[in-house]
Amino acid sequence: MRPADLALLRTPGAPAVSPDGRIAVVAVERLDLAADAVRSQLWAVPTDGSAPARPLTTGARDTDPAFSPDGRWLAFLSAPTGEPPQVHLLPTAGGASRRLTGLPLGTGAPVWAPDSRRLAFVARAPGPAAEPGAPRLVTTLTARAEGVGFLAGRRSAVHMLDLPPDGAGDDVPLPEPRRLTDGVVDGTADDHDVAWSPDGTLLAFVSARHGRADRDLARDVYTVPAEGGPVRRLTDGHAVCRRPAWLPDGTALAVTAQVGLGPTGRDVAGRSATVCRVPAGGGPLEPLLDPADSHRGDRTPATVVAGGAVLTGVERLGAVELLRVPLDGGPVQTLVEGPFTVDGIGTGGGVVVVTVAHDASAGELVAITPGRRRLLTGFGRALGATGRVHRLRTTTVHAPDGAAVRGWVTAPAGPGPHPVVLALHDGPHRQAGWRLSVDTQVWVSAGYAVVRCNPRGSSGAGQAWGRAVRGGWGTVDADDVLASLDAALADPALDADRVVVHGRGYGGTLAALLLARTERFAAAVVEEALTDAAGFAGSSDVGWWFVEEHLGGDPAALAAQSPVTVADRITTPTLLVHGEEDLRCPAEQSWRLYTALRRRGVPAELLLFPGAGHELARTAAPRQRLARLEHLLRWWARWLPPAGDGRGTMAVPSARAPGGPAPGHRYVPADVG
Repeated sequence: MRPADLALLRTPGAPAVSPDGRIAVVAVERLDLAADAVRSQLWAVPTDGSAPARPLTTGARDTDPAFSPDGRWLAFLSAPTGEPPQVHLLPTAGGASRRLTGLPLGTGAPVWAPDSRRLAFVARAPGPAAEPGAPRLVTTLTARAEGVGFLAGRRSAVHMLDLPPDGAGDDVPLPEPRRLTDGVVDGTADDHDVAWSPDGTLLAFVSARHGRADRDLARDVYTVPAEGGPVRRLTDGHAVCRRPAWLPDGTALAVTAQVGLGPTGRDVAGRSATVCRVPAGGGPLEPLLDPADSHRGDRTPATVVAGGAVLTGVERLGAVELLRVPLDGGPVQTLVEGPFTVDGIGTGGGVVVVTVAHDASAGELVAITPGRRRLLTGFGRALGATGRVHRLRTTTVHAPDGAAVRGWVTAPAGPGPHPVVLALHDGPHRQAGWRLSVDTQVWVSAGYAVVRCNPRGSSGAGQAWGRAVRGGWGTVDADDVLASLDAALADPALDADRVVVHGRGYGGTLAALLLARTERFAAAVVEEALTDAAGFAGSSDVGWWFVEEHLGGDPAALAAQSPVTVADRITTPTLLVHGEEDLRCPAEQSWRLYTALRRRGVPAELLLFPGAGHELARTAAPRQRLARLEHLLRWWARWLPPAGDGRGTMAVPSARAPGGPAPGHRYVPADVG
């Protein structure tokens, strides 16, 4: 894959399946490099494979499709370029779509009532108007959020919308959404994850209304009457709850929860989130899967209840499996396993349709019926046709203390020896594995082998594995990644003397800590990393609790886990990369390490992306993503040319998108020849 191949990526979201099971509709995202825009259209996919997928809408950014229970309507979000998303309605019998909302900050995904006449969603209010230049008074620990900004007066609340009368034309005024919750309790509560009860009388949602939202992380499940009324709490304030889904008989809900937050209410580091049941009248959470070895993860698909069972994704050794968990206590079935990542689940008419990614595609739709699985789409076909998609090879190695570490090697064709990139994932409680990695594909196409692994602290290998690095970043996790690297380098096709390291988020912090431990790397890229724990605790949108829970409270331990405090040991040329609007891990973290290195004469550069937030590789503007890849290739080629003769043969393209000017970024070069 070359950087410009970003334009060939097609990434499907979660499918919606018609009530009769005949059609799945899915939003498919693509990057328009010429216009520097992210596009997304809805595609219709017959679930029997009788016809190819076809575009259903032509909006700039259409997402989150949902069929009405009676099958007559398809609700979805549509956002014209530069505008927030609004709920739209499309008749399934044919005809044009109609916009139903016009809220200033847009809406969340629409959720149908059982009667097919009402929709619910969460939405933020714009907040009170302020004079230009007026000061901001902050009185809470949680005052800003990544992707939102300052939260004062802008908390999300549950809304309900009645559909227009049948046959109403565009001249009929839009229905006015009704706000069912205030969205502001103790100044810190957002309402989200709304779900209808089977009888249509209640809406369940998740919020923090326990009066401690500014001091702990507990999030509870609540209900509110669909016609308005008092809010009722169902859970006990001692878990982080997400994604409620009602059981068909209305007696209980399935909820994803991290249970056991300790006396502080913040003990979440490495703690598994698993599917639980809670009575509709309130009560304790009952795990349906063992949290010791079943983790939902923050990127796994939403839970679906259908056919007397809960369908849920569970992270497992780099994969995301699809499990069917019977509500009667019967044996759990694995519907999708192996080298795949389940990203979305939809059901209808006895058909289960899932979005499945793997190392050669960003996602395809697969239909599952009893005894059969059918591949429905070929969204990854255009990228695969380039011949520049490279497959993973699984490795399992043992760390010095005997711990088994799962990893992957992706190498260019030919005997090598190939220079090597050690790539470290973000998190820490996330996993590398079976999905298409743009970074890996670009580096391998440029002549580098890529080594990835899931060290201790990662998800997908059990709760004990995930909690193993609390208060100890750069310890056993560093041992694990170096063991994986050394084992990979035993292959003569990989050049053990020519290795670089790259990490994002937590992986960036770990990469920087490795630089203070060893001089074996020819160069490094540290991206969106925590470099100074003390500064992070006061500047990140989650830093007030994150540092203490993940790194601990001992000053000496925090210093040992902060790359800035050990920067005097770093001599490796280092490129730091950051989005200037990153609130999760503020850009000042990169500035601090960059300054510490430059003052000592270490070759260092700082690459900043104006307007970009956290995880810029996935969320920045398309041309910025292109520029990022080109700068990484430039940096590797400068310090570790891909050709074996040491001179390098790869032509590094200019940071310029087709049909437009160079992408927006700020580049601070190193003073080296």
